Amino acid sequence: MSGTIDQAFVKQYQAEVHEAYQRQGSKLRPTVRSKTNIAGASTVFQRVGRGTAASKARTGVVPVMNLEHSNVECFLQDHYAGDWIDRFDELKTAIEERNVIASAGAYALGRKTDELIIAALDTATIEAVGTGAGQTDNDGLTRAKILLAFEMLGAADVPDDGNRFAVVGWKQWSELLAIPEFSNSQFVGDNELPWKGTQAKRWLGATWMPHSGLTKAGALRYCYFYHRTAIGHAAASEVITDITWHGDRAAHFVNSMMSQGAVLVDNAGVVRMRTKE
Repeated sequence: MSGTIDQAFVKQYQAEVHEAYQRQGSKLRPTVRSKTNIAGASTVFQRVGRGTAASKARTGVVPVMNLEHSNVECFLQDHYAGDWIDRFDELKTAIEERNVIASAGAYALGRKTDELIIAALDTATIEAVGTGAGQTDNDGLTRAKILLAFEMLGAADVPDDGNRFAVVGWKQWSELLAIPEFSNSQFVGDNELPWKGTQAKRWLGATWMPHSGLTKAGALRYCYFYHRTAIGHAAASEVITDITWHGDRAAHFVNSMMSQGAVLVDNAGVVRMRTKE
């Protein structure tokens, strides 16, 4: 095998892995605050408190808001997804075999990205559960529970600026479909029906989407209603691919890897909805 052919194989494979990760690798990364090109083992996300406006006398000194500044540290973790491609497999099914393994590696790292973000969401402490609102842990994803989470975000002055998201399990997505305000065109309009196009839709000022990887504790599935800036995601290295030839195996070893992390930045911006499943 000539060096030129090998390099062409490597470059094409790297491009396919990157494209697959960007296309379908992570569902949650676009919904959170993200930083890239991090140098070092960790990075810091700044958190600023709320300011208070005040009046002043004519020619008087402008009042200072005295904003409270704090930060949270996000530690990066290294993750790998490798596999072998036999030399004769390349000759027999070159394109298909390469695409399959490239996609598998990218999807595995994409799921790991989502695992990091979900782990950060799981550290939130505010929950939409209260007997006064008519829902308990023994309920599924009810209209009352959703509206309580919606109220809690509003009461915490979480911005309703188009950057709110809600992620639920597939069982809870089915329960949402039974709520007329969510799935009936008379309430949401024909363009916002949840089964048109991708499985995501706008409702209550947020983008709702189902996810198969949310934490399940016993019979309870943890679903979340949150603002983009409440969760921080950092990447020291995007998905990259290293391919080496092993003559003793007559195969390439393909290793896709990344260095990323996630952290809860603002607890007030995340509301957990515990649902029975």
